[in-house]
Formats: sequence, structure tokens, C-alpha cells
Amino acid sequence: MPRLLFEKTGNAVWISHLDLMRLFQRAFQRAKLPLKHSQGFNPRPYVAVALPLSVGVESVCELLDFDLDGASVPDDEIRDSLNRVLVDGVRVLDVYEDGQKIKNLALLDCVLTLEYDRGVPEGTAEAVEALFARPSLPVMKKSKNGPVEQDIIPMIRQLRVDQNDGHTVTLEARVCCQNPSLNPMQLAAAVDKYLPEFRPDFVKSRRVALYDAQGNIFR
Repeated sequence: MPRLLFEKTGNAVWISHLDLMRLFQRAFQRAKLPLKHSQGFNPRPYVAVALPLSVGVESVCELLDFDLDGASVPDDEIRDSLNRVLVDGVRVLDVYEDGQKIKNLALLDCVLTLEYDRGVPEGTAEAVEALFARPSLPVMKKSKNGPVEQDIIPMIRQLRVDQNDGHTVTLEARVCCQNPSLNPMQLAAAVDKYLPEFRPDFVKSRRVALYDAQGNIFR
């Protein structure tokens, strides 16, 4: 099944996952690239995103699997045709065949930007770095059965903290994204819970790369 790599940035981050799926379905239709549909009383187009994004999160490494109905179309033609009809902020970066099995997707790189309207409090970067050096860090996580407490430290493979300027601190992290999975916003939740004096006024989250369990780029 073909796969496309796409980004979701700018104002497009406020598009929900379900609306994003509808957006791509309409884009394939407008680009005259008919999708295959499932059989039965309620046929559904073959379109699936590997790791659905939360609303408000940017990404430059999203993966979407699809299947076309009819004659084969060159990958670059699919990319260009979709980009002509997609909305600002959603852009196809690449289209290719024979992608890796989604079950082998294991890690992702993310960047969280902590923003402080009145300036970064003195000692913030050092306190945040020390926080994530703890042997255990329980944080609440939403689940289908309600909130549950989850120790996030075992799911953090790498983490770097930097103060970029007088108003922002960045956390660059590599975390587990499947079996188990860590929502990068749980890193910000840990700061809120354990370091209330360094709580930011706003947090931006961005996915930047996906990997398999061995640390190889996942495609």
C-alpha cells in the first residue's frame, strides 16, 4: 500500500484528526485520484494516519497510508496533485511504496517550547533538567477508562533542555510512541505538577522525526 509523508503546521494544527481524514479524502477526490473503498453496507476509503495528532500540535513527519482505485499513478504526480488542492499548513513532502510496518514504529523526536510572558524565571532550565533526571516521575494520563497515573521516565530515551532567549525554554526529547506510548505534552504536565514556580504560560509541541526500535528513521 502506498504511503505519504506530510506536515501539519501553522493554523492547520487546529484541524482535528477526524477533520484531517475528511480533508484528505476530499483532496484525493479533487485531485482526481480515486481511493479504493471497503466492501459492505458502509464502504470506507482506504486512508489511515499512523499516529493521530492532538489538536494544537505541529508535525513535519506524519504518515498516511492509502490505496488508489484504477491505474497506477507516479508518486511525484500524486504528491504534486494533492499539494495543489490541500489547505495551507498541510503539505505532502513525499510519496513512496513499501513503507515499513506500522507495528515497528517505536520512537519519535519532539520539541516542546515553554513560553513565559514575563520572562523565563531564573533557574528554570536547570530545574527542568534536574526534574527529568529523577529515577521516577508519575504523571496523570488520559485513557479510555479515565485518568491513570503513568511513570514517564522509562519512556524518555533522550532529553535536552535549553533556554533560547528571555522568554522561551525548549525541551528536545526522544520518547516512546507505541507500546508503550508517551504523549509529549506529558513532559509539560510534569513541569506543571512538580515545578509550579516554573510553570509556563503557554506550551508549543512539535513532532520532528519517527524511528523504529533500533533508532533508524521510520518510513
